[in-house]
Amino acid sequence: MSTTPDTTPDTSSGTNPGTNPGTNTRTGTVVRATPTGVEPPAPTRPTEQSTTAEQSTTAEQSTTAELSLTAEQSRTTEQSRPTEQSRTAAVLALARFEARQLLLHIPVCVFLVVYVGYTGWKVFNGREGMDDYPVLQDVDRSTQTGPVLLAIALLVCVNRTVLRSRKRGTDQHFDVLVMEPWRRTVAHALSVVPFAAITALVVLFPFTWAALKPGAVGHGSPAELAVGPLVVLLSGVCGVLLARLIPSGFAAPLAVVGAYVVTALASTATNGAHWTHWLFPVVSEDGADPFPSDLLGRPAAWHALYLTGLVVFLAGVAVLVGGGRTRAVGAVTALALAATAAGVAGQSPGDSAALAAARAKASAGPEKVRSCVAHGRSTYCAYPEWTGLTDDWASVVGRVQSLAGGAAGGERLTVRQRVDARYGLIDDAALEPSTTPGTVTVTTRWGGNRIPEFAVGVASVLVTGDEKSGGEVCDARMVTIMWLALGAESDPMTAFRNVRLDDSTEGSAFVLAATNSLSMTARQTAIVRELLHKPRYSVTAKVKAHWTELTSPKTSTARVAQLLGVPAGHEQASGGDSCGE
Repeated sequence: MSTTPDTTPDTSSGTNPGTNPGTNTRTGTVVRATPTGVEPPAPTRPTEQSTTAEQSTTAEQSTTAELSLTAEQSRTTEQSRPTEQSRTAAVLALARFEARQLLLHIPVCVFLVVYVGYTGWKVFNGREGMDDYPVLQDVDRSTQTGPVLLAIALLVCVNRTVLRSRKRGTDQHFDVLVMEPWRRTVAHALSVVPFAAITALVVLFPFTWAALKPGAVGHGSPAELAVGPLVVLLSGVCGVLLARLIPSGFAAPLAVVGAYVVTALASTATNGAHWTHWLFPVVSEDGADPFPSDLLGRPAAWHALYLTGLVVFLAGVAVLVGGGRTRAVGAVTALALAATAAGVAGQSPGDSAALAAARAKASAGPEKVRSCVAHGRSTYCAYPEWTGLTDDWASVVGRVQSLAGGAAGGERLTVRQRVDARYGLIDDAALEPSTTPGTVTVTTRWGGNRIPEFAVGVASVLVTGDEKSGGEVCDARMVTIMWLALGAESDPMTAFRNVRLDDSTEGSAFVLAATNSLSMTARQTAIVRELLHKPRYSVTAKVKAHWTELTSPKTSTARVAQLLGVPAGHEQASGGDSCGE
C-alpha cells in the first residue's frame, strides 16, 4: 500500500507556499519569502525631467486660456462700445422721430396744410388769364413769402420739443444714455429737414407748372427758389438755439415778436437802406411790370449764401452750447460764419452804376435793346425774352384792323414793347403815351385783361393817329374805338367789363390801356353795349361804310348811334358827348 504525499498547505506558518513574504496572521511575525530567482520590478518614481515637462505644459495651457479669455473680453468690449456709424444712425433715428412728433403739433400741421392748399389754389385758379403767359423771373420770387407762416410755427414748436424733457423733469435720465447731449441737439436741428424738403417740393411745383406752359417767358433763378426752404431751416435752427440758450417756453414767441420789432425799427432808422433790407430772410420786391432778367439787379446768389451760412452757423452755435466742443464742430461753425459774412458783403451794395445805365437805356431808348420782326404789314419790337409773343400781338392787331374801314384797315403799325425800369422793381411807373404816328405800346405783361387793353391801344391809334391823341378823346369817336377793340372778341361783353376800371357795363367809367386810360360817358357806354349785342357782320359793314364820319371829332354821339343802327342810344342814357358831362 502506497502512501500519497501530503500536499495540504501548512497553515501553521500562516503563509501559502510560493507566495511573497508576509505576516503570519496567527503569530504576527514576518515570514521571509522563498527565493524564486526572478527579481521583482523596481517601483516607478517621477523623475525631475518629467516633472518639469508637466509643469511647462500646464503653464502653456494656462497662458493660452488667459489669452483666449482676454481676446474674448476684448471682442465683447469692442462689440458693446458704440461706433461712429452706430452713433450717426442713432442721431438720424432720433431726428426721424422728432420730425414725426413735430408734424403732430397743431400749428405745424395747420400751417403746412394751409401753405400747400394755398399754393395749389394759386396754380389752378388762374389770375385773369395772365397765368397763361407767366414771367419766370417773377414766378420764382413769388414762391418766397408762402412758407413764412409755416416757418414761424416750426420755430415755436421745435423750441417746445427741445424743452420737452426739461418741462417733464426727465433731463437727468438722459445721463445714462450713450448719446451725448450735443448729438441730441443735432437730431433736433435735423428734424426740420423733412419740412424744408416739403417746402422745396411745394416751391418747385408752381414754378415747373409755369415753366412748362407754352406762353412762359424769361428765366428763373435757383437762388431765388432756394429762399423758401432755407427760411424753414433757419426757423427750426433758431428754435433749437433759443432752447439751448434760454430754456423757457416763452422765449420763442417773444423772439418772433422781438425780431419783427427790431427789423421794423432798423428799417425805419436807416430809411429803408438797401443793406438793411437784404438782411431780412425774405426780400419781396413787387409792384412794377416784369423786368428783363438782366435788369433785375437782385443779389439772389449772395442772399442764398447768406441764408445758408446763417443756418449752419446758428446750428453750430447750438451744438457748441450743447457740449459738442469738437474741432470739427468748431471748424464748421467758423467756416459758416465766414460764408455768412461773405453773403452780407455781397448783397449789401445797392444798384451799380452799370445797372442804372442799363435800366435807363432800356426805358428811354428801348430800340437799342429790342429785337424787331415783321408780321404782315406791321413791325413788332420786343425785348429778347418776349420775342415769342409777337405772334400773339400780331393776331390782336389783325383782328382790330379787320373791323376798321378806310386806310386804317391796311395801315402799317409799329408795336413797341416798353417798360420803365428806372425806378426799380417796387415802383409801378406809368408809361407816357407815344406821339409817334402809327406806334402802339405793349407792356411786359400779357394775357387775360392785358389783351383787350392792348386792343384798345391799337384801336385808338387807328382812329386818332397816335397814342397821345387817343388818350385825349372825349367825343363820339370813343364808340368807334371800343367797337374796334372788342367787336372781334369771342365774349365781347366779358371783355367790355374787364377793360373798364370799375368792371361795369353801365354808366361812365375809365377804360384801361397800356399807357394813359381813356374815359367813356354813360351815353357812349349804352351805345357800345347795344353794338356788342348785335351780329358782328352787320355792325362791321356799317362801320366801314361810314368810317370817315365815325372817326371825325365833329360827329355827335347821337349821330353815331343813328349811323350804327342804335336808335335807342339817346334814350338809354343821359349825358352829352364830352368826358365832363
